[in-house]
Amino acid sequence: MKRLQQIFLVLVTGLMAIAFALFSTTSALALPAKPNIIFIMADDLGNADLGYRGSDIKTPNIDKLAQGGARLEDFYGMPVCTPSRASLMTGRYAMRYGLQTLVIFPNHKYGLATDERTLPQALKEAGYKTAMVGKWHLGHADKKYWPQNRGFDSFYGNVVGEVDYFTKERGGVIDWQRDGKFLKEKGYYTTQIGDEAVKLIQNHKTKDPFFLYFASLSAHAPYQAPQKYLDQYSNIKETNRRSYAAMITALDDEIGKLVAALDAKGIRDNTLIVFSTDNGGPTSSLFATGARSPEERAKEGLSAEDSPPPINKPYSKGKGSLYEGGVRTVAWMNWPGQIKPGTVITEPIHMVDIFPTLVNLAGGSLTQAKPLDGKDIWATVTQGQPSPHEDILINVEVFRGSIRQGNWKLIKVATLPGKTELFDLAQDPSETTNLADKYPDVVNQLEAKLVQYAKEQVPSLWIKSQVDYLGAQSETSFDEDSGAIPSATETVLPK
Repeated sequence: MKRLQQIFLVLVTGLMAIAFALFSTTSALALPAKPNIIFIMADDLGNADLGYRGSDIKTPNIDKLAQGGARLEDFYGMPVCTPSRASLMTGRYAMRYGLQTLVIFPNHKYGLATDERTLPQALKEAGYKTAMVGKWHLGHADKKYWPQNRGFDSFYGNVVGEVDYFTKERGGVIDWQRDGKFLKEKGYYTTQIGDEAVKLIQNHKTKDPFFLYFASLSAHAPYQAPQKYLDQYSNIKETNRRSYAAMITALDDEIGKLVAALDAKGIRDNTLIVFSTDNGGPTSSLFATGARSPEERAKEGLSAEDSPPPINKPYSKGKGSLYEGGVRTVAWMNWPGQIKPGTVITEPIHMVDIFPTLVNLAGGSLTQAKPLDGKDIWATVTQGQPSPHEDILINVEVFRGSIRQGNWKLIKVATLPGKTELFDLAQDPSETTNLADKYPDVVNQLEAKLVQYAKEQVPSLWIKSQVDYLGAQSETSFDEDSGAIPSATETVLPK
């Protein structure tokens, strides 16, 4: 009898083990093996213009996600839009393919080189469905540059830079399309891309992981918002600042709707959300075309100085500059159960790092013809490990450049009379004290690294294009068979 009991116990134990294994396998299949990924790119957002960063601008949804995840406090974008977005899409510094200088203007013909492997292409190879809503700004004059030809299964938004938030018009053309077909639609830009993103989530088949690139135009000029948002800031006297604040709150509402859609779908816990802005907020009207003239400001009893509304404190300068206010951007990551709430990362990280980090999380391949500059930062974010970079190239052009190594940051301006600046960001994040004369050895070391990067850059496509680009910069070029819709008053489509 005892022998039979032992045999029975072994059989029961074995059956239980098999049942547990089958149950575990079934459970694993019930959820995607790979995380869904949403990357939210704000535009021209000031470093101090979110609620959790001390602003009086209302951003409760963004605040909750930032505080409930990892805040990337030393995250670098680029001085302006196009190179920053290119760095995200390729994992490679913009100087590798000629996008290091300024942005693609409406009448430019160039775009992100088509032999560059993009983030959505890499994620598609890993089995992801890919979608983009919002602003592209990586090439518009030729269809080969458009998002749906660079790895996105679907696209809804605009392909040039800024447009009117209500009419979607820029330079005589309505720049608004769905999957390559231009449209005339009523509505507010931010709300429309938010509604589209929610629909994408609601209609997604949960057995397939997805990548959603939510590229907001907000809070880029022109400063426009629906009245219901403007009414929330009636206490702000300055018109641009009031509109700017309203735009950010409108964006926050759409982010809240995204999270609610994930919750309703039951996939929030398996979705990584990453947030950044492309560059610092503009502090000069040169980089904010929606800023009003001194005469307009004077009529309201305000200072005649034409100052755009973003605030980048405690950092100096803003969009277009190599100072921290221009390149150190707001950024965070949130993934319930995977990233510890309240994490604060002060290790240097660059926009190029997003590509390898996300592709590795997706189980994709980083093997490609052109080497990546980005590094996988997941261990830095989740385990507190040091930055995987020895140094970070902030940017390099033929006339200027900047590099960071540890807490040291070098800015080199080559145009006469020239300038070399060295800052200790740990002690002086506002870059008030130039230490170049005090630490010549550090200057020499960093300058040698910067010069090496400079030798590797390809010619700037922006500078090359200027020879043939001496006309009005407001005209927008599209190929004649693109289907772009002229405005009611003029047409600038090629004849």
